Amino acid sequence: MNWGGPEFVLAIIAISTGGWVINNWIRARHGYALEDEWGGKTDRADLEAYAKLREENAFLRDQLDKTHQRLANVEAIVTDSGFDVSRQIDALRPAQERPQ
Repeated sequence: MNWGGPEFVLAIIAISTGGWVINNWIRARHGYALEDEWGGKTDRADLEAYAKLREENAFLRDQLDKTHQRLANVEAIVTDSGFDVSRQIDALRPAQERPQ
């Protein structure tokens, strides 16, 4: 191997860049501060903010599940044959007798 050739220089650059990317990926995955190009670090992640976001996310998921259940109930009522019969009976009534 030619130690002064461009292949060696490119290999060192590739290894350094790959190490930096892997280092930042591991840090980001575990919530640590990320390094920038010059070795400086960003602020450490605010764990309280993440906890609040997770709590809010759980609450919103619960609300969404409840909404899906309610919607399923409404769909069951509307597609029920008794509801359709009731509408047909109401349509046959004279306009003044219909409930408002």
